[in-house]
Amino acid sequence: MKLLSFRRPDGTPSFGRVDGDRVVDLARDGGPTSLRAALAAGMAFDGTGPVHALADVVLLPVIPDPAKILCVGHNYETHRQETGRAKVEHPSIFTRFADTLVADGQPIIRPRVSGDLDYEAELAIVIGRGGRAISEVDALDHVAGYACFNDASVRDWQWHTTQFAPGKNFPGTGAFGPYLVTPDEAGDLSDVRVVSRLNGTVMQDQPVRDMIFPVARIIAYVSAFTPLSPGDVIATGTPGGVGAKRQPPVWMQPGDRIEIDIGRIGTLTNFIAHEETLA
Repeated sequence: MKLLSFRRPDGTPSFGRVDGDRVVDLARDGGPTSLRAALAAGMAFDGTGPVHALADVVLLPVIPDPAKILCVGHNYETHRQETGRAKVEHPSIFTRFADTLVADGQPIIRPRVSGDLDYEAELAIVIGRGGRAISEVDALDHVAGYACFNDASVRDWQWHTTQFAPGKNFPGTGAFGPYLVTPDEAGDLSDVRVVSRLNGTVMQDQPVRDMIFPVARIIAYVSAFTPLSPGDVIATGTPGGVGAKRQPPVWMQPGDRIEIDIGRIGTLTNFIAHEETLA
């Protein structure tokens, strides 16, 4: 099953189930009005409702309003090596803010204060059942589904200090979509490849199985220090090949097209826009 958040043709926000080239609108009066609320309510998502053509709705980030966005740094050996980071026993975790998110088809915004905008193709986890101190054995039972994520990074601001937060939280830099794929449809992701393409050129390409800390381990670790809630998002890290570590560096420029392709999880496509042109 594929689920998504969107704006109806009249502009009101909703959520629904993808059915070919249509979306079944599942928001109800008196019921959940967002995908996050529907996950919290334990909704089955197999109901009926008004049908819209996908072409007639405007996509929103998969979860437009997550309470938490947690990101894993240096979670592929190729990326750890290209950044020169030491091997660690625990995942490196940092946070994003919900107001940085943009949907499939929306522009990723290069800020006016920097030209060092980099791509990061990532598999995102969406939590379906919350919990604290979740065991690795039970962790996958807490997953509502998976989505594509582009953890676009403003590198010079990321490197001002050892803290990542500034470079990871400029508005319009966290692309998330196009939809959530439930675990039954996603299946075994081990051989699914995380790929980024910049203007059609492959920049990153590595299978999910190459994560240093796999999905279950990440959920167990994160939930040990913070409660997870339905709709929380965890971005699981990017493979090697980022623009900052190329010679010369490759930065995303206004007008560029960046795609994050994770096989049956979908393809997330965004163009780059300069902040000043959107003011």
